[in-house]
Amino acid sequence: MHANPDKKKLTINIVTLGCSKNVVDSEVLLKQLDSNNIHVVHNEASFASKTVIINTCGFISDAKQESVDTILRFIRAKEQGDIHHVYVMGCLSERYKPDLEKEIPNVDKYFGVNDLKQIIEHLGLNFSRNLVGERTLTTPSHYAYLKISEGCDRSCAFCAIPIIRGRHLSKPMESIINEAVSLAEKGVKELILIAQDLTWYGLDLYKQQALPALLEKLSEVKGIEWIRLHYAYPAGFPKDLVRVMKERANICKYLDIPFQHASDKVLKMMLRNHSQEQNYRLIESIRHEMPGITLRTTLMTGHPGEGAREFDELKRFVSEVRFDRLGIFTYSAEENTAAAINYNDRIPMKVKKARADELMLIQQGISKELNNNKIGSLIKVLIDGREGEYYLGRSESDSPEVDHEILIADTGQNLSTGKFYRVRITSAEEFDLYGEIVV
Repeated sequence: MHANPDKKKLTINIVTLGCSKNVVDSEVLLKQLDSNNIHVVHNEASFASKTVIINTCGFISDAKQESVDTILRFIRAKEQGDIHHVYVMGCLSERYKPDLEKEIPNVDKYFGVNDLKQIIEHLGLNFSRNLVGERTLTTPSHYAYLKISEGCDRSCAFCAIPIIRGRHLSKPMESIINEAVSLAEKGVKELILIAQDLTWYGLDLYKQQALPALLEKLSEVKGIEWIRLHYAYPAGFPKDLVRVMKERANICKYLDIPFQHASDKVLKMMLRNHSQEQNYRLIESIRHEMPGITLRTTLMTGHPGEGAREFDELKRFVSEVRFDRLGIFTYSAEENTAAAINYNDRIPMKVKKARADELMLIQQGISKELNNNKIGSLIKVLIDGREGEYYLGRSESDSPEVDHEILIADTGQNLSTGKFYRVRITSAEEFDLYGEIVV
């Protein structure tokens, strides 16, 4: 497999695990393979493709286990002769390559997160520098993730991303705009901006937080109707960001800010560089400046230092702030992180999960009430597809995969995926809305 494979007979299955940043990495690899006239499939469950490249996640214990399980599944298929080659790339491979080579030696070769060129050349193919910035979308054709930087300079005690992905590196603004234009020309209507920390964008290249300036340019790209922001760190929040969001109609009134916790004790142990009071002030400021904005956050239960009192503070934070969208992780000690080195992980997993469930129960009630308040309202909805007797859509308050859906019964309207419609909300559940098309 190392050189000059018969391209006409070669089909490669790329299996992507983990976050949206991994999705983008796989899409770049897909484009390079396409340019070599390789037939490529994505996330194919069967063993029809004789060559498999697994793009792994190494962020938290559950994700690592999923990656290992996936590798083992394809290795068993290889041992049984169902497939011929298994390659592993991505975060798990970057972080644990020596261990993986020892424990799962039947993988043909392991690659890290920045080894795209090496993968292509190992397959006996040509790496094209002319394709830098181009990719083959694996998402529905009307939305795409747009990665604006790599790595992270933050030092959160629990997080292994800087160990895996390295220091923060902003992509030049011009290349991001060119990529956005290219995506728009292919029919993309929604850009979802991703990075480990959007707010850090530009500090290395332009010596200032340049996210607001980038958004002003992106909002002028013809054909882009929604621009959505994920992962905006709360400490050092760019002061002009909300102003630009208000001024530009195609920037979604939606912001994902991972606060992680509300207790000052836990936030300090997390090395987060923001306090409970700063959390409340930032949320109040954003909502005052942009009434009606959808706020999404991620919280963690069970981090070292979280006792009953600290968890009560976290519950109060969720109850008082009333986030529109909420995701919860349970803490797991990650090798070589500050938390794993300096703290003992004394909280049983059973307690961590019980606390996460308790928070989600609070959020369930909040979400049900917020959704009930939308009954009767008219909302602009983007159709993502269809499932059974319902069309599945999203409002600007909802990011794909992680947020709510708006379900519209098929009554013969023949709605088109990737198009916008006016929808009246007719009923609500805790995490979904139901509506009807308004002509």
